[in-house]
Amino acid sequence: MRKGWRGGLLALCAALLWLPAAVAWGQDASPPSGPSVLDEIKARGELRVGLEAGYMPFEMRDKRGGIIGFDVDLAKLMARKLGVRLTLVNTQWDGIIPALLTGKFDVLMSGMTITEDRAKQVDFADPYIIIGQSVIMQPKLAATVHGVDDLNKPEYIVATKLGTTGDTAAAQYMPRAQIMKFETEAEALLQVRSGRAHAFVYDLPYNAVYMARNPGTLAHLSKPFTREELGWAIRKNDPRWRAWLNDFLAGAHRDKAYDALYGKWFERTAWLKLVN
Repeated sequence: MRKGWRGGLLALCAALLWLPAAVAWGQDASPPSGPSVLDEIKARGELRVGLEAGYMPFEMRDKRGGIIGFDVDLAKLMARKLGVRLTLVNTQWDGIIPALLTGKFDVLMSGMTITEDRAKQVDFADPYIIIGQSVIMQPKLAATVHGVDDLNKPEYIVATKLGTTGDTAAAQYMPRAQIMKFETEAEALLQVRSGRAHAFVYDLPYNAVYMARNPGTLAHLSKPFTREELGWAIRKNDPRWRAWLNDFLAGAHRDKAYDALYGKWFERTAWLKLVN
């Protein structure tokens, strides 16, 4: 296991919150009756999952162009429990909630942080992992920048991905810095590598993987400075579908299926050879 990867994972594991097990998973609970996406999924024989392929190790493209990752494997397990086929709907992040609301897919599984603003538009299942924001920066800053407070100065340029909690966190914790917003993580990191920005704020899992794949190129403040719960989003007013998802998650923890997938994507690095 690479040193940079291990450091990021230790911080991630320290932030992880395990959820308690509940009833037998993959079975319908007994919430209020009524029309539900769950009925539609079973009728069409297909679970449609929305995501944005580009958030390692949650969902990303492999060398053959397929989409792989932690969320993808959870979605595959979910489809098997439902007894239906799985269809992944790759969607740009800035349009991913509207796509859910207009019925392009049944559930959004893309490492989305549960926030009050988002909860006004969608309902979330129980959190399935806890993460936080970390900082990747130019190596020359390592001697003087030890946390976000040190970056909160007008002379620093901080890159973020537009519309993410990293974007929000940078504005909240570094209001005096110059914030540059980009459509993708790759664009934002390029600014740091090229010297046009001093730092990049984004989710710890992604940053830890990036540092593992690019050792010695940049510096990483791997201790998260925020605490964020990630959850699966669905359209509002569907208690049966939400109850099924919560039941599925609790059962995956109890039966150790979650542990196996977590180990595959966060504790081991064999999957790195599958991506470019």
